[in-house]
Amino acid sequence: MKTSWFSRFFRQIAQKSSYVSALNKAENGDAEAQFGLGLRFSLEGNHQDLPQAAEWYRKAAGQNHCLAQYNLGIMLSRGQGIEKDDSAALTWMQRAAKSGDPGAQFNLGNRCQRSSMSGSEQDAAESRIEAYKWFSLASAQGYKDSVKFFERVTYGMSREEVTEGNQRVSAFLAAN
Repeated sequence: MKTSWFSRFFRQIAQKSSYVSALNKAENGDAEAQFGLGLRFSLEGNHQDLPQAAEWYRKAAGQNHCLAQYNLGIMLSRGQGIEKDDSAALTWMQRAAKSGDPGAQFNLGNRCQRSSMSGSEQDAAESRIEAYKWFSLASAQGYKDSVKFFERVTYGMSREEVTEGNQRVSAFLAAN
């Protein structure tokens, strides 16, 4: 079915009005509107503007919007629209994970698992325990592939490490 020209015209006006409304809210400090603008500018298409997306994510992330923190962490880790900064990426990822974002928890689990493969045995054990904790938390929320990664890291752990991992999961849940 072909859409009439006036239907397309009024849809464009509604979209522009929606954007202006979101922009006003975002400029007045609404974290959800700031996140929404970040999302809008990060999506592929004619209006993609990654530097603008990173700026809006940063504003929302500063107000403890955990998904904005996660998205900003991803953009910083990849250098998308913003200078690559692994240290800042890790900081934002940790904030999002501690706020309960399962994607950030999964990401931290991967980082910890990778770092468990190098360094001293004590550092490797600490990294395995942290990976276990983050994968456990992400899998409890049903995050994609986290159960598989949780099982994989568990196979390489001692009984004591698993016990410590479970204690950290419990402590995390009790604190949140």
